[in-house]
Amino acid sequence: MSFCRYAALRASRLILRQVTSPQITETREIKRWVAPVLKELKRRRDKVGPEEPSPRSTFLEWNYEAEIFAFGKRLGEEFDRKLLKQALTHRSYVSLEEDKAKEKGLENEKVDSNYQLIKQGGALISNYIKTELGEKYPKDVVGALHDYLTSVDMLSHVAVHLGLKDIVLTSEFPVENETLADTLKAVVAALKESQNQERAHLFIKDFLLSQLTGKEIYDIWTPDSPLAYLTSLLSKKGVTEIEPRLCNKSATNTILANYQVGLYNNKKLLGIGWGESVEIAKDTAALNAIQRLNYGK
Repeated sequence: MSFCRYAALRASRLILRQVTSPQITETREIKRWVAPVLKELKRRRDKVGPEEPSPRSTFLEWNYEAEIFAFGKRLGEEFDRKLLKQALTHRSYVSLEEDKAKEKGLENEKVDSNYQLIKQGGALISNYIKTELGEKYPKDVVGALHDYLTSVDMLSHVAVHLGLKDIVLTSEFPVENETLADTLKAVVAALKESQNQERAHLFIKDFLLSQLTGKEIYDIWTPDSPLAYLTSLLSKKGVTEIEPRLCNKSATNTILANYQVGLYNNKKLLGIGWGESVEIAKDTAALNAIQRLNYGK
């Protein structure tokens, strides 16, 4: 075989091998200049310092109509668009827009604030919580739980996690907790007007009453004098005598003293408690008895 023929045969075999089984080679997609540039940008950012917080509405991709639509869909609720906008509009924002229009000599479009909706929503939340909890707890406990759930801190906490902080229209920034709490009340009223009262009650149950999950009643409510409160509670049930008994004690002459006291009536244990003194143990036992009496524990 001549040399030229041999070379041609080898070349054709190499070409055929590359066509039938092409080799995949990896290439580096990130250029070498990217890392140094990012490091320099970070150095300059750290030198300038963090940006001041700005309203979400100042972002380029902000679309208020889309945010309003997404809010109801995210919660699985159907709101009347006009009512929802009103619920998210505070009087301070309306006043601000009116002042801007006067400065420019323009006629400002009338915008309704959420003032009336706040009052309606607040009453709706308060009445539902009292009714719902009143079926399970005594009046004193209901009052404490009601104040806890309707506090500004709790309502604003729920409002922030529902996403109201970014879509509320107000002249203040950052938005104050009281404004967020009022906004949540207005949203509840808007939901009632958009659908019905039952739907608003479910909303309150899902997002407000659920805040009691995992909490002990005594973390929120504690009577000033547990033993006296227990005595008055039992007197309404015809029980007039409570007998405290020292059941156990240990390390009485040390800083780790511990006393165990049980409260009895007619040889029946009402409650048991521990404490570093007998009086504290009595109060702890009274709290245990109140818990057993009211909540079936």
